[in-house]
Amino acid sequence: MFRLAHLSDPHLGPLPQPRLRELAGKRITGYMNWRRGRDRVHDMALLERLVLDMKAQAPDHIACTGDLINIGLHGEFAVAKKFLERLGPPDKVSFVPGNHDAYVRTSMRDVERYLAPWMTTDSGRYEGFPYVRMIGPVALVGVSSAVPTGPFVASGTLGVEQRGKIETVLGFLAQQPLARVVLIHHPPYRGGSAAGRGLTDATAFEELLGKTGAELILHGHNHVTSVNRVIGPKGPIPVVGVPSCSAVRGTLTHRAGYHIFDIDLTESGPVITGRTRGLVPGGEIGDLGPLPI
Repeated sequence: MFRLAHLSDPHLGPLPQPRLRELAGKRITGYMNWRRGRDRVHDMALLERLVLDMKAQAPDHIACTGDLINIGLHGEFAVAKKFLERLGPPDKVSFVPGNHDAYVRTSMRDVERYLAPWMTTDSGRYEGFPYVRMIGPVALVGVSSAVPTGPFVASGTLGVEQRGKIETVLGFLAQQPLARVVLIHHPPYRGGSAAGRGLTDATAFEELLGKTGAELILHGHNHVTSVNRVIGPKGPIPVVGVPSCSAVRGTLTHRAGYHIFDIDLTESGPVITGRTRGLVPGGEIGDLGPLPI
């Protein structure tokens, strides 16, 4: 049995004090949103408690699907690196970036500079996306939907080149006795997010998955527990979204949580079960029930 933990969207704070010239363009609107209340939505003490609870579940590996940072300040990336280090060493933690990690044009350079060790292939080399990690009965396929966008836009895109590579990788892995788990930030299906927030090439990605299949797709971005399905060549593929792991406000499915998946290979194929743990009424971290996958 292989245990995989999934968390996303910590939106690490507090923000470093920006220099005036750093607040040009999109950053000024993000900074104002943070100061007007977003900083009170994401609680770092709660995040620390949740991570400790997650580690107590003894996962074999941890997947983090993006939005470590907020407005792309250079100082945020050192904080993001320390957070991933607290989660675990690169061979125990896999990361894919989100739209906030790619907030401005220069952000992906910082993502690669600071966070590349958690986005490598099994060889330990960072080679871009998609990357593949073979861990026990699982093949983790990390893809990037993170692209810089204009103000008030939070969409993502895979692009033609990356989709071609993903199709090749998933097709090859389908021939192996493995559970293929795709990691992506944006919901990878049509209508997965509101206008201006979704995956722009979701239709093309759904078509790709219809050819190659996958056993499980994990995403963040919407800050809510959700279970959807896309059609694969052998039946529906579960697509599971996780809430922000630092959100102290909102409904039960929106408050801070993470998911645990137990994956077992049987003669008839992979068997996957999942549960949610997170903030329960009363302020403790506890079990929130099974995921219908």
